[in-house]
Amino acid sequence: MRILIDIGHPAHVHLFKNFAWQMQKKGHDILFTCRDKEFETYLLNYYGFQFKSFGKKYSSISGKIWGMLEFDIKELFAALKFKPDLFLSHGSIYAAHAAFLLHKPHLSLEDTFNFEQVRLYKPFTQVILTGDYDHPALDAKEIRYKGYHELAYLHPNYFTPDPSILKELGVKENEKYVILRFVSWKATHDAGHKGISSENKMRAVKEFEKYAKVFISSELDLLSQLESYRIKIAPHRMHDALAFANLLFGESTTMSEECAMLGTPSCIIYKHKTYYTHHLENDYNLLFNYTLDHSEQLEAIEKGVELLNTQNLKERWQEKRKKFLADKIDLTAFLVWFVENYPESVRVMREKPEYQERFRGVVV
Repeated sequence: MRILIDIGHPAHVHLFKNFAWQMQKKGHDILFTCRDKEFETYLLNYYGFQFKSFGKKYSSISGKIWGMLEFDIKELFAALKFKPDLFLSHGSIYAAHAAFLLHKPHLSLEDTFNFEQVRLYKPFTQVILTGDYDHPALDAKEIRYKGYHELAYLHPNYFTPDPSILKELGVKENEKYVILRFVSWKATHDAGHKGISSENKMRAVKEFEKYAKVFISSELDLLSQLESYRIKIAPHRMHDALAFANLLFGESTTMSEECAMLGTPSCIIYKHKTYYTHHLENDYNLLFNYTLDHSEQLEAIEKGVELLNTQNLKERWQEKRKKFLADKIDLTAFLVWFVENYPESVRVMREKPEYQERFRGVVV
């Protein structure tokens, strides 16, 4: 089988990497396509995948409209050359359109439910795989599984954090550290939102460094006063850093989810609760959601300080993580089965959704 996987975000490389490796071992051919947003091409190169980059993304509204046409055409031509039997993506408009034009199936994973994107790819997509937490229904095309995208790469079946990251970070034995994550707010669904204020970014750093070493990961240029805090590690090492951190604080819902999978507490400041962060907070108490209101930004900082002063914090979160993992399946193993057996796998999941229980992973 020849499978084309379109990537729209660095996290999507991680989402599909174990699937791609397992499928390649089984003799299937994989091609990744992407736009160069942040670290997509770095990660695809680092992991040794065959890929085609279509260049930089556009940030303006007019640029995004033009980019949709440009990247649709580039995706189509890449597919004509590769001749895939199936397209796979995380809600890719370009993969969906190319698959439709070539009369091939497009299977999508979805967890953000940004409907300005969903409406553009759903009509051209055969199956949409989603987690089992509460979220808007995506009609008959939707199949729910017991898991999260992040478990495709942070499940203990695939990921063991490397403690050598502590030396790389310059963190002493038993020294606490916190990672702050700031995003660019350039996605289409981020229009009109500016994130944490500069004042509160400074406030958070000054409060947290009273109790822990502070590192900042940012898509944006930092204030000159904060540049010395920028984390200086290779992008593929970020999950190691998150695993041993005492706290993640910032604007990235993806990183907050990743921390939940790893057993690291986080305070996420976003324009609203997402469906998955709401689930992780309410059902498992693994993270804390705050809006962008100034008062809630201050509450998040206070919560961060409280967490850094909580005894046995990491041990408590690891117990919560065990409970969470016990409820979920190994998404990569499920996805390998689903794709290899498509379209029969669709019938199985419609008629017997409990079939997925055989992909329940180990619990640590």
